[in-house]
This record gives sequence, structure tokens and C-alpha cells, in this order.
Amino acid sequence: MKLRKLVMGACIIATGAAAPAAFARVDVQIDIGVPPPAPRVEVVPAPRAGYVWAPGYWSWNGHAHIWVEGRWIAARPGYRWVPERWEHHDGRWRYYGGYWAPEHRRHHDLGRY
Repeated sequence: MKLRKLVMGACIIATGAAAPAAFARVDVQIDIGVPPPAPRVEVVPAPRAGYVWAPGYWSWNGHAHIWVEGRWIAARPGYRWVPERWEHHDGRWRYYGGYWAPEHRRHHDLGRY
């Protein structure tokens, strides 16, 4: 009986380890009347194996825009990083958080996830 439980436990662990990791995208929509400042010029560091550069962007803290510096994030094979951005809609500015998109999706697909 102990051996059976041990084997079942090992199978469950192995199955979980072999399953691809699930990634969820959480959207937080921010609509404000204040346009973001112009993006800052950043010097992108030399490439790092296994990472992609996520450029800096303006975030909103509830009172003002604050600059979030660019950073390296672990690459996801088969995906590309779509950076954070602001878009003008009906006289207001809407923030879209960055996310991973499948490689086959192109720029015109932004915002459809």
C-alpha cells in the first residue's frame, strides 16, 4: 500500500512538472484626461541570452505620471513582448499593460487579448 501511494505521488508530481505553465493576462484599464509625457530616451543594455528588453513607460499613480524604467524580462519561446502603452480615446488617455503575445500575432492584433 505504501509503494502504491509513493508511485501515485510520483506520477502526480511528474505530470505537473511536465505540464506547460499557464500564463494569465490581467488587464487593468486606466482612463485619464492627462496625456502622458513624451517617452524618455533609454540606452538599451547589451542583449542578454534568454531575456528580452521591456522598454520604459509612463505609469499613473493616481495623481501623476511616473516613469518606470526599462528592464530585462525572461524570454518565453514562441512569444513576443508587447510593451505597455497609452492610447488616445474620445478625449481621454487609456493605459494598456504589457503582455506576451504568440509570435504569429502581429501589431494590428494589439488590444485583442
